[in-house]
Amino acid sequence: MRPIEFKPSVINRLHYYVYCLVDPRDNRIFYIGKGHGNRVFQHAACAMSSADISLKLDRIRDIIRGNQDVRYYILRHNLTEEQAYIVESVLIDLLTFKDFNTDIVLTNIQAGHHQWDEGIKTVDEIIGLYDCQPLVPLGKDRLLAVKLNRTYSPKANAEDVYKRENMYEKARKYWKLNVNKGQSADYVLAVYEEVVRAVFKPQRWYEVKEPRLFSGTRYAFDGVEVFDSPYLNMDVSEYIKGQSPVRYINF
Repeated sequence: MRPIEFKPSVINRLHYYVYCLVDPRDNRIFYIGKGHGNRVFQHAACAMSSADISLKLDRIRDIIRGNQDVRYYILRHNLTEEQAYIVESVLIDLLTFKDFNTDIVLTNIQAGHHQWDEGIKTVDEIIGLYDCQPLVPLGKDRLLAVKLNRTYSPKANAEDVYKRENMYEKARKYWKLNVNKGQSADYVLAVYEEVVRAVFKPQRWYEVKEPRLFSGTRYAFDGVEVFDSPYLNMDVSEYIKGQSPVRYINF
């Protein structure tokens, strides 16, 4: 069993959360809990360090004896303690209510609210989201950072202009910028909460007619996403201080 815990920097961002433990042998949830700090990992530690008997602890021991690890998922985070109690109780009721066939797959087309930032994530994804290394430009790379703000995680009542179907559409348009610098940028970094969430190689910038919500000349780019970019999940807080949604790095 590999030891694992959240660093203080991650804990400070998680606040209270609701989690589940999953058996890797059948991918089934066998425990729902709430907590903060490293609570999600304490069940496995308890199973190995104590002789207490329970269905939960016995299942964890069986998993470990089979040379496998419990899978951990954070279902919702950034909650108050009261909110965590409510989410936990709803999920436990949903998964244990005798009149429900829990084998049925939901037919919901749209994912739940906050799926981007606070939705279901593995603990590795949580660590990648919040325990980020500072960005350092590689060589002479010119980087154009754009802050996504409302387009990344839109609220239900946001204006339509902020509701976009994918990360590319969220990142590529309605920017007020120095177009000469934009055209010389090697990469566009899509930033949310001071972390690079996606990277694009721009192929051209062009002027676009902005919606009534925006003023002045606005620009968009066409390009391709770089899925294996070394800039992904990098902390850019050193470069994007202030209110401007656009920052030029290493120009």
